[in-house]
Amino acid sequence: MFNNQCLPVYAVSLQPRNLRRTEALRTMSSATTRSTAFEQLAIPLFAALYNHAFWLTRNQAEAEDLVQETFSKALRAFDSFQSGSNFKAWMFRILRNTFLTTRTGIAASRTVFLEDHPDALDTPAADPTPEDTLIRLDNQAALHAALEQLQPSLREALLLCDVDEIKYRDIALILDVPIGTVMSRISRARRTLRQLLQPHLGESL
Repeated sequence: MFNNQCLPVYAVSLQPRNLRRTEALRTMSSATTRSTAFEQLAIPLFAALYNHAFWLTRNQAEAEDLVQETFSKALRAFDSFQSGSNFKAWMFRILRNTFLTTRTGIAASRTVFLEDHPDALDTPAADPTPEDTLIRLDNQAALHAALEQLQPSLREALLLCDVDEIKYRDIALILDVPIGTVMSRISRARRTLRQLLQPHLGESL
């Protein structure tokens, strides 16, 4: 019969410590693998996320904080990300949800726009997108000024679609609105932007 009392004191205390160390190493290894996988997917999106964060917050420091918090939340929730789904859309959704918890975001979420009502939906236009315009437009200040004048909800949908190249259905998930509302916002944003840029591009727009 094996008698635990015959073991030296250091041996008794050493065994669970080794077990804890082994478990800790396994956890660290798993965390390192997860972190590496996350970084490979997330780092290429940093610039796009920052640009979008800046348009949401309208402040460089707040945008930087927003992106940093987004990365932190996304890493913690990375195990819940479904492989094969749209990681870019997932990150943008986390960014937006994080923004909505800020003071600026709470104030913005209280504003109700006309295009949020189903009976106000427009048919999406097939005209050249603002991204096409951007390629032809030499005056970047004019484009920036025009974007500044768009309603925040229109601008956000437009940037997600024409700059970040996210599909309508994913934009609907990011913004948490029906896809018809997404299409309406993009249509209205493109039409308004064309009107605002008309003096700078003339007949070429």
